[in-house]
Amino acid sequence: MSNTSFSPSVCNDLGNYVYRLIDPRNGETFYVGKGRGNRVFAHVNAALTLEATEDQTSAKIERIHDIRRSGLEVIHVIHRHGVPDEAIFEVEAALIDAYSGLSNIAGGHNSNDRGPMHATQIIDKYDLPEIDWEPEHKLVLINVNKFESSGRDALYQQVRFSWRIDPRKAVKADYLLAVVRGVVVGAFEADTWHPATPEFFPEIEHPDAKRHAFIGRPASDEIWTRYCGERGKRIAVDKMKHIQNPIRYWNI
Repeated sequence: MSNTSFSPSVCNDLGNYVYRLIDPRNGETFYVGKGRGNRVFAHVNAALTLEATEDQTSAKIERIHDIRRSGLEVIHVIHRHGVPDEAIFEVEAALIDAYSGLSNIAGGHNSNDRGPMHATQIIDKYDLPEIDWEPEHKLVLINVNKFESSGRDALYQQVRFSWRIDPRKAVKADYLLAVVRGVVVGAFEADTWHPATPEFFPEIEHPDAKRHAFIGRPASDEIWTRYCGERGKRIAVDKMKHIQNPIRYWNI
């Protein structure tokens, strides 16, 4: 029989914990979270009140429904308990970084800035020139997990869609900067923003009318050099560092 709650005494002994939800069909961890009390069971309990077709559902909820339709139950694992308050975010982030393909909407705490990196990326990140000054331009910073091919045009194709962004603010930007692990790797100009649908982007693979994409081009050599340099520039302005949001606005 599957447990759906802890007793008060167990909750008290657990303290802060980090947990994993596992698909019993293949043993895959599909969600990592942190919490206290019965937080670990909250996802399955919430899924019971939502149909898989409802708008509120996420990849996590859909996965839970699929598991239950198979006649099985989600496996709940407490990965580490008794974690001090000051360490809980870092423990959760490290675990999220360790498992690929999670259904978590957001990455771990500071994972964009301090998550897993190749040794060469570490050297690049901390030896690269810095953007330690306030830019004179209005900027949109777009966090990307990685860039898959070299070349400005190829990076433009990767960065242009699709994002949960306020188009009213996006159109005010002079330039858009592509950021990987806190390093600016590309600069672009956007002529127009549109819903990320085939009507505007016939080539789009994953259309989503709630997201937006832009039509534009790589920035001029002068702007590219200013913000990206030869191999990238590290963002060193405190107010723009350590922000998990995929979209950041600078001077807008």
